Amino acid sequence: MTILDLNGAWQLRQKSSAKAYQAAVPGCVHADLLANKAIPDPFVRDNEEKLLWVGDAEWTYERRFDVPRAFLENTRVLLRCEGLDTLATLRINGRRVASTDNMFRTYEFDVKRLLRPGANTISITFAPPLPWLKAKQRAYEAMGRCFPGWGSVPFETRLPRGVLRKMACNFGWDWGVVMVTCGIHRPISLVAYDTARLTNVRIGQRHTAASVAIVVTSTVERVSANALTVRATVRHKRAVVASASAPVRGGSAHVPLKIANPELWWPNGLGAQPLYEVIVEVLDSTGTVIDRQSKRIGLRTLRLTRNKDRWGESFCFECNGVPFFAKGANWIPADAVYTRVTPARYRRLVADAAAANMNMLRVWGGGMYEHPAFYNACDELGICIWHDFMFACNHLPLFDKEFIRNACTEAEQQVKSLRHHPSIALWCGNNELEMGGVADSDPQKMRWPEYKALFDVALRKIVNKHHAGCDYWPSSPHSPYGDRGDHSNPRWGDAHLWAVWHGRQPFEHYRTCQHRFNSEFGFQSFPEPRTVRSYTAPCDRNVTTRVMELHQRSHNGNAAIMHYMLDWFRLPTGLDNTLWASQILQGMAIKYAVEHWRRSMPRGMGTLYWQYNDTWPVASWASVDYFGRWKALHYMARHFYASVLLSLLEDSDNKTVEIHVTNDLLEDVRGTIEWTLHHVDGRVLERGTLKAHAKARANTKIAVVNLRNALERHLVRNVVFSAKLTANGGIVSSNLATFVRPKHLELGAPGITARVRAGRSGSFAVTLTARRFAPWAWLELADADAEYSDNFVHLLPGQPVTIAVTPREQTGLAAFKRQLRVRSLVDTYAD
Repeated sequence: MTILDLNGAWQLRQKSSAKAYQAAVPGCVHADLLANKAIPDPFVRDNEEKLLWVGDAEWTYERRFDVPRAFLENTRVLLRCEGLDTLATLRINGRRVASTDNMFRTYEFDVKRLLRPGANTISITFAPPLPWLKAKQRAYEAMGRCFPGWGSVPFETRLPRGVLRKMACNFGWDWGVVMVTCGIHRPISLVAYDTARLTNVRIGQRHTAASVAIVVTSTVERVSANALTVRATVRHKRAVVASASAPVRGGSAHVPLKIANPELWWPNGLGAQPLYEVIVEVLDSTGTVIDRQSKRIGLRTLRLTRNKDRWGESFCFECNGVPFFAKGANWIPADAVYTRVTPARYRRLVADAAAANMNMLRVWGGGMYEHPAFYNACDELGICIWHDFMFACNHLPLFDKEFIRNACTEAEQQVKSLRHHPSIALWCGNNELEMGGVADSDPQKMRWPEYKALFDVALRKIVNKHHAGCDYWPSSPHSPYGDRGDHSNPRWGDAHLWAVWHGRQPFEHYRTCQHRFNSEFGFQSFPEPRTVRSYTAPCDRNVTTRVMELHQRSHNGNAAIMHYMLDWFRLPTGLDNTLWASQILQGMAIKYAVEHWRRSMPRGMGTLYWQYNDTWPVASWASVDYFGRWKALHYMARHFYASVLLSLLEDSDNKTVEIHVTNDLLEDVRGTIEWTLHHVDGRVLERGTLKAHAKARANTKIAVVNLRNALERHLVRNVVFSAKLTANGGIVSSNLATFVRPKHLELGAPGITARVRAGRSGSFAVTLTARRFAPWAWLELADADAEYSDNFVHLLPGQPVTIAVTPREQTGLAAFKRQLRVRSLVDTYAD
């Protein structure tokens, strides 16, 4: 098989314009216009609104290419398009090839008759989506099917975006910019072959105590009648560990292999992630390799288990037969200009999830099936993937047979493409369609029989047929019993919990929730000052300005942040302090929730907070902002998602603190807990030591500490309770509790000192010490980004904390000291 690569330099033209722009394929219109400096940065100020015309225009990509005569002597010549966004019409040498309408599908077209030896041209014209959506809406209304649009943020169209198989958040979301783009977003090539080619490779696993049996099933498209053989080879650590061959019969071959002494793949925190390479080759009768595919796999079983128990029914993931608590967040596209996310950027984002002790990301259904670099990084770092199919929140034309055919073809292609990744843990039908989007009695909603035909039957069949060994879940959230509208039921299924934030309930509400798996919950914050400065002018830098509110897409979101902030903190002074305080607030909210649900295991066995990342610089629920800067929440997640967590449950009425240790490890942890009741001025009021035995994969309530005597002598506004777990010679986990809101603590000036010394590889060790209690002390550099080993730490009087800081750019010791800023919560307060 011969491949002629058509990626690289193309030209881009707008309809009715003679001007041509240099374009890069894979890519998209916005990326190319930005590269040509034809448009301003859409993320700055209110440029989003000024650039809506880009999505309303028709755009054509075109290029010339040469085809060798020998290439056309092959029996088959196909044009392979791995991603066209979205309404594309393709032409070769001016003659129409086909039209497409699904961003998520790979298309192949026989184009041999259209090509000629030597110079050729190809053009792909992308029609704007809005006229197409309007035409569909009129057609459906003529059929008597009411088809409401969806949208609630500035500039969003209320047309039925769910009709078009395109990334839904392109049209805006309650965290996302409106940027309706188009383009050749995945590789494009000409494929020529004579004898045969591999069209599908499936790798099945069967595990026993000492080995793993693998069956490689290959589908081969024959062109000639030659005898064919498929050879499968498994390599690990540069050595061949298994190899076998089988003849092709009836268009397929089944090659059994056995791997002795297998090294198993585990989620992050439970073990290593060894990967095996499976090389599949098709050989003709002379032994010549005529096609080849290579896939990396992990040897593991990974299932969703649901068993009846005293609370209802469990919802728990198991890897290699071991139940584990899912710890993570929801992933959205990493950039609204999605084609400029590089493999290195994907790797860094996934690595940051692993660094925060996450073991799962949910790929949300309003985005896209991601670039291979994302899945490869998850495989390498042990991040399991809950994968939605790309349906979210929108009204779908489930009565339209062509829509269903298109969607099912997409789903089958994606499952086949991704199933070899060991990180894929679950396929989920959609996001939130069962939260009021379906009702037989309401003409403006989808009907249950049509809904069930796709999400209960068709997609389940696709997963069962093409990804055996992986489970399917119809929707998120979903209740598997009783009324389907009774979503987020605490007895079974998964839950989206939004009483905190959207419902304005206090953080303490989380402690009343006992759900089996929490796949969405969240709280917003602003990004840090450096990020805000990237999209604002000085006149915009107040949380109530138009630009700041345009970069906030949740209804009354900035007001909600301030509402909660004044409930917990004193009024901050200035914009920068407000931004930082909002991040501490966000971290507190999610910490409240996660620690409670980890204490509830095995009743609850997963928390995926909303959301992990951003598509543009914006106030949002993310813990990592658009530029990859960690918010306070992400630093806190590194602690509350740690494999061994010491958590505290304060009771202000009874003057007690419960001490818990949650242990996700496969072995018990034995150690010592030292607890201390401090006065904020540094005095130790009470202390104690406890023996701790935390059982494996369980939460253990260690003790209830009664502080009534001390708290009768000292105002609760003046005391702080801290505890730390020491095991195997080191501090494993520590935590802190207060009996009043932070705004009521009598903190005073903390008197923080910072001692800096140069470390290795351009890093610096910053040791912080405080005279008085300093909650949420953080470091930043005035003019540079950096990686911090920890941040937003609690400084107890006289107890030094050392943080390693590695600037992104090489910095000398003197320059580092000049740029270093140290602050804590009390420094944000207005006079």
